[in-house]
Order: sequence, then C-alpha cells, then structure tokens
Amino acid sequence: MDSLLTEEMILNDLINTCNRCFGFKVSEATPIKRGWLNLKWKIITDSGVFLIKQFNKERYKKYTREELVLAHSQQMRLYNNGLPCPKLYSHDGQFLIESEKGELFMLMDYCNGIVIPPGKLNDHQMYDLGRVTGYMHHLLNDGTLSVTSHPVFIPPSRKDRLSHWKSVWDIAKSTGKSHLLPIVETQYKVTETIDLRDFDLNKTGWAHRDLWVDNLLFEEKKISAVLDFDRMKYDYPHLDIARAIISGALNEYELNVSLVQAFIEGYSEQHLIEKRSIISSLRMLWFMESTWWITSSMDLHSGPSERFAKEMLWLSENQKELEFMLEEI
Repeated sequence: MDSLLTEEMILNDLINTCNRCFGFKVSEATPIKRGWLNLKWKIITDSGVFLIKQFNKERYKKYTREELVLAHSQQMRLYNNGLPCPKLYSHDGQFLIESEKGELFMLMDYCNGIVIPPGKLNDHQMYDLGRVTGYMHHLLNDGTLSVTSHPVFIPPSRKDRLSHWKSVWDIAKSTGKSHLLPIVETQYKVTETIDLRDFDLNKTGWAHRDLWVDNLLFEEKKISAVLDFDRMKYDYPHLDIARAIISGALNEYELNVSLVQAFIEGYSEQHLIEKRSIISSLRMLWFMESTWWITSSMDLHSGPSERFAKEMLWLSENQKELEFMLEEI
C-alpha cells in the first residue's frame, strides 16, 4: 500500500509540474509497468496523449546528467530526421525536467504499437528492425557527434575472464549450487577458445546500446517506435546488431535463420554487412554480456534477466555452430 501511495504522490507531483510548465490538464493517467525502476504513465490531456517517464533516483546514479542530455538531444535529432522514436518536449530548453518536489522526469509523445515477446517477430518486422537500426547508425555516425577516445566496452584479457569464471565456479560450489557448475564450466571452456583479434574492435561508433524487444514497439509489418535512448554512447554499433538479432530471432533455444536474413537485408539498405561480421558480433555480445547474466545467483533470475541469461547460455553452447547455422546467408 505504501508503494502504491508513493507512486500516486509522484504522479500528482509530475502532473502539477506539467500543468505549470506546459499548460495542459490531465484527464486520465495509466501506469505502464515495463522497464527497471523508472516509473511511466500514459496520460490523456486536453492537448493530446503523452507519456511521462520519471527517473528513479537509484537508477539515475548510473548516468551523468551530461550523458542523458546528449542522449536526449540525439533522440530529438533522430526524430527530426524521420527515425520512428518518441518526440520529447522541453521546458526552458531542457528535456530533463525537475518537478516541484525534486523528481526528474521527461515528457514525450505516447507512441502506439505493441511489444512483441523475444523471438516472436515476423519477417516483415525483423526486416524493418534491420532497416531502422541501419538508419539510426547512419544518423548517429554522420559526423554530427565527435569521436571519443575509446568505446564504453573495453574487452578484458582472456586471462582475466578465465579468472572471473573460476571465481563464479568457486562461489557456486561453495554455496551448494552444483546445478550451475556445468553452465559456468561451459563459459570457461568457450573463453579458452576466444581470440580477441577475431572481434571487430576497430569498428567503433555511436550506438543505442539497449536494442532489445522491450525497447521496441511494432505494428503488423514495421516498427512504430524505438524507445529508451538513455544508454546511448560511443561504443560498438555492431553490438546493437547482435542484440537485436538475438532478441528478435532466438525463440527459446532455436535461432530462426530467416529472421536473421530479414534483419540483414533491412540493415543493408544503409550499410552492407557480411555473415562473418554477424558471427563476430554475436560472439562479442556473449563475451560482453555473459558475466552480467550468468552468475552464481542466476537461478534467482526472472523476467528480462532470465531471458538474457538464456540468450547467453545459448550463445555459449552454439559458438562453434554459428557458422554452420548461418551458412546460407
């Protein structure tokens, strides 16, 4: 009950601030229960339908204000150049607005569309995801933004990563989680085969960095909106490609190769992409994300984290088979 009351108090504060800053009156507010920690509401007003996104104070600590200002300014640049994403509204030149009681929030257009479960996209939707991803990467790397000194992800050495998996194995064993030991052993064995020179570490650029199905809205045959640009930074655009493919085309433990092909065809409208690059990107995605989701407490995962762990487990078990699976592409 306290949690519900707290959300209600936050909503009332944000509505009062919106009324003061934008002059509209809210007739209906519906919570959107998606995402981690941040609160969201669809609001119907006398000026249209909008979405309010409140930034949870704990999650906000993961960013700097400068990072968010840059990400949101680029979202508006993408919107103005025709990328399907929400239009943001500013007050006094700021997209990140502070409420009367000190809550940080954003106001944006409410985008229609549905969230499709992982692995359940159709060929048309996957093609359009590729097309939109390629166009987004084209705009983000058209020279408007300067190149930074290094990408966000700096791959650790194979030695350091092997040491990590040994530590996870020791913790799982000492806590009686013997059922996790084979999973961790697989990560260790695959890491032994990794050669960092096989990754396209020279192909850096600005990227969305959170391009999975929960951050996408679809219509029957196309994307209606790319959401949540908060994590946008200078990194590896091909990791966006890998994340979109594994999220959209892996249904349980089977990769739908026709969906991978559809994504590549859509992406190639802007940038040609080779099969070798797709395989390298998927392997690099595993190398980066596996330590996030395959842990000594992964048996407690639920929701998105459970799905991510399944993706990493599938990638670790199919590293050698990727070339065979994708040979017809």
